Amino acid sequence: MPLTRPERPASPRARQRCHAVLTGIAALALALSGSTASAAPAADTWNEVGSDRADPLTESQGLASGEVPAGGPRGWNHVGDPDASYDGHYVEPYQRDDGNTKMFRVQAPDGSWSEYVHELGDGEALNNSWSAISPDGRWMLSGEWGTMDRLLVFPTPGVNPDTSPSADLPLAATVHLDHAVRDVQGCDFTDATTLLCSSDDPAGTLFGITKPLLQIDLAAAPDGTDVTGHVTALRQLPLRSACSGDFEAEGIDYDRRTGTLRVIVVSPGFCVLTDSVTYRFTRG
Repeated sequence: MPLTRPERPASPRARQRCHAVLTGIAALALALSGSTASAAPAADTWNEVGSDRADPLTESQGLASGEVPAGGPRGWNHVGDPDASYDGHYVEPYQRDDGNTKMFRVQAPDGSWSEYVHELGDGEALNNSWSAISPDGRWMLSGEWGTMDRLLVFPTPGVNPDTSPSADLPLAATVHLDHAVRDVQGCDFTDATTLLCSSDDPAGTLFGITKPLLQIDLAAAPDGTDVTGHVTALRQLPLRSACSGDFEAEGIDYDRRTGTLRVIVVSPGFCVLTDSVTYRFTRG
């Protein structure tokens, strides 16, 4: 399936955001502080340690960090909310506006690209918001837009030997969540059984806050079989901007080598020109 555009439409709202970014009507501000939806242990407190400028044209959907092998390529693009395994593979999630497939585009350590197409099963949503690769590299989680009580588990394309660009990428298992989540834009593993996720929930009825940072604790590390996941809302993502209006939570990245967490929040209005900042946090 050829690629026709550098970004994926994560949702009707995300498609509107992409247009808004190109016309200068959006903004980007990242941070992790705010009100608490439910009591979180001290280990789940995140402290700001610095920031840098962010380009909303390349980070308005997601971001990822990964370890490139010695002598490997370094010119990665960021499409959707991608993820990377520490052997140098990088995965971008794509979707189409219609049809019955979604696609994961994979860059190998040698710089070559391959496309792995997944045919949707019964009841599976077309949306392909994010990818998160397990620390062992063998399994990849993905999520669907809207209010969901599950995450999807695939063999990691290009890494797991059970995958091939010439074959359908199979759905291997499901993470059954003990609490519904809404409009998850990105997740990343912090260890073998813990994910942090950014939710763009605009209603706030699930956890008592809008735009929450979520933690999902898996009953076991992914192994290709169904597993349960316990959901906790840690806090509201920051809604800081010189402009007023609707914010949009976007992608998330956790670098296990440094313990650094980054989260994208797209701000309203013209502040895309002034508020484009990436805040960095470490666990307190």
